[in-house]
Amino acid sequence: MLIAIRRIVAALIALLVLTSCGPPRANRIVVGSKNFTEQLVLGEIIAQQIENKTHLPVERRFYLAGTYICHQAILGGRIDIYPEYTGTALTAILKAQPSNDPAQVYAQVKTEYAKRFNLLVSQTFGFNDTFAIEIRGEDARRLGLKTISQAAAFTPRWRAGFGYEFMERPDGYKGLAATYGLRFAESPRIMDLGLLARALQDKQVDLAAGNTTDGLIPALDLFVLEDDRHYFPPYEAVPIIRQEMLARHPEVGRALDELAAKISDDDMRRLNYAVDGEHRDVKDVVREILRQKGL
Repeated sequence: MLIAIRRIVAALIALLVLTSCGPPRANRIVVGSKNFTEQLVLGEIIAQQIENKTHLPVERRFYLAGTYICHQAILGGRIDIYPEYTGTALTAILKAQPSNDPAQVYAQVKTEYAKRFNLLVSQTFGFNDTFAIEIRGEDARRLGLKTISQAAAFTPRWRAGFGYEFMERPDGYKGLAATYGLRFAESPRIMDLGLLARALQDKQVDLAAGNTTDGLIPALDLFVLEDDRHYFPPYEAVPIIRQEMLARHPEVGRALDELAAKISDDDMRRLNYAVDGEHRDVKDVVREILRQKGL
């Protein structure tokens, strides 16, 4: 009950912050993001790309809680752009059945976002950040585990840790547990995404749902179990853009098109580790990768 109350209060605070700010000025581009490292990095990539290529002023409105808050913020004109994932858009926002075909998922999301919300789903950054069901590397080696199906035999003795959103999403915990027959020693612990990898390393939990591009996976000797029943859809990262803003500033769309297919899975993993593992400033990390990519 306490966790539920905290989540409600956090969502209300986020909405209050958003509604207390008027719509962005016509000559200012407002970039938003969700509240974890990769989103911060992608938001900063979008912001710097716009600043570098258009010289329009950019306001950063990062850490806007989760998917639903960001979606409402862009629909309400409080932000103009934010990074999203195709599988998340398909299941969490459109409430559609998941598919394992990346091209089909992208096309469906692009079409439906334009039709329903007047939002442009831009070209993909180039990487797929699917959910990663993680255990400690030492446990994987000791028990000879490679897949989620194999791990299901041991989960009744394990404790699980998941993010708030993962517990509620249609492509989250309930479906995963049903698909693989997962049971745990106690109810899953619900915590911020940024705490899950450390909690796993520190043996506070024995299995967690992270992200495949998390830079701490190799650094903390974590092991990603194969989704052998193909439960998760593709989660290609894409900028979501308000069409009203693009009508005023088509140069923003052209600038973001230059980011298409520029960031690989390995690139994203290194960027996340630079911020999480090396504690570098995100602006410096982004400047460096944009230079490396000739942007």
